[in-house]
Amino acid sequence: MIQFDAVHKLFPNGTTAVHDLSLALPEGGVTVLVGSSGCGKTTTLRMINRMVEPTSGTIRVGGKDVQEQDAAELRRSIGYVIQQSGLFPHRTVLDNIATVPLLLGWGRRKARARAAELLETVGLAPEAGRRYPHQLSGGQQQRVGVARALAADPPVLLMDEPFGAVDPVVRTQLQDELLRLQKELSKTIVFVTHDIDEAVRLGDRIAIFRTGGHLIQCAEPAELLARPADDFVADFLGAERGLKLLSLRTLADVPQGAVPEGGTWTLVLDEARKPLHWASKDAELPVRPLQDTDSLLSALNESVASPTGLIARVDAAGVLTGVSSRDDIHEHANRAHTEVVAA
Repeated sequence: MIQFDAVHKLFPNGTTAVHDLSLALPEGGVTVLVGSSGCGKTTTLRMINRMVEPTSGTIRVGGKDVQEQDAAELRRSIGYVIQQSGLFPHRTVLDNIATVPLLLGWGRRKARARAAELLETVGLAPEAGRRYPHQLSGGQQQRVGVARALAADPPVLLMDEPFGAVDPVVRTQLQDELLRLQKELSKTIVFVTHDIDEAVRLGDRIAIFRTGGHLIQCAEPAELLARPADDFVADFLGAERGLKLLSLRTLADVPQGAVPEGGTWTLVLDEARKPLHWASKDAELPVRPLQDTDSLLSALNESVASPTGLIARVDAAGVLTGVSSRDDIHEHANRAHTEVVAA
C-alpha cells in the first residue's frame, strides 16, 4: 500500500501544488489520479519516488517512509513510465529494458534474458529487441517503456500520462495491454491522466483533484459516477456520466431465455452451437454475441443493431446460452441512469 499522510507541497515561487493530502492507494490495484492541468496530480505521483520532495507530511510505500530511504535505491525499486517513453536513443531495445537490472547488479546475460522475456509480455516480437528506439512506432516505444519499468519486477509502477502522445486507436490498444498485464501481474499502479474516460476504463479507484492540489473525491469508478461528491466532480465527469456508468455495469444480471421460434429472423448456429449470424428468407446480418462480463452499453448498442432486438448470450467458449431482449436491457440501463440522476 502507498499511504499519504497530510502531505503538502509548496514550490519556491509560492505555488501550492498539493494541499494537505491524505490518501491510501491499495496494494495490487490501479489508482488513477485525474484532474485538469496544474491540479497537482503529477506532483503527487513524483513525490512517491522522490523525484519531487514534499514540503511536509509523510509518504509510505509498503509501510516504509520514503524520506528514510536512499532516493536512488527507492527509484530503482519502483517502475516509472512517462508520456514520451524516455528511452536511451543510443541503446538497443533489449539494452533499454535491461537498464535497471544492470544497475541492480544483475549479470548481463540474466538482464538481457529478462528483457527478451518482457518483450513478449508486452506484445512485441523478439526481433524488436535488436532495434533502436527511432526504428519503432510511438506505440511500440511506449510498450518498451512499460517493459523497462517492469524489468526488475517492482511491486509499484508509476505511470505519468503514458499513452497521451499516441493516436486514439493505439491508445486503446495500449490500455487493453495494460489491463491484460495488470490481470496477470497485480502490480500497485498509480496512473496519472487528464482523460476521465481513460480513468474510468483503467482505474480500480479514481482520485479527482482540482487546482491547488485539493483532493475532492476518491472512489471506485461506479461509485464516483453514481454519486459525485459535489458539482465540481459532476461537471468534471461530464454530461455523459450515465453512459460511462453503463460501460461499467455488466450483463450478468440481465435475464436471458431461449431463442424464439417461428419469427422472421433465425439465429444460425454452427455445429458447436456458436452463433454465426441472423438469417431471414432474403438476407443475412452479422451477430455479435456477448458474455456476462460485457457491459450494458455494449448490450444496448448490439440490441439496436440486431434485427430482432435480441442479443445472443454466450459463455466463455462462445457457446450460446440464450438471448436477452431489448426491453430487459433497457430496464437495467434505466436503473443505472436513475442512480446518476438521483445523485
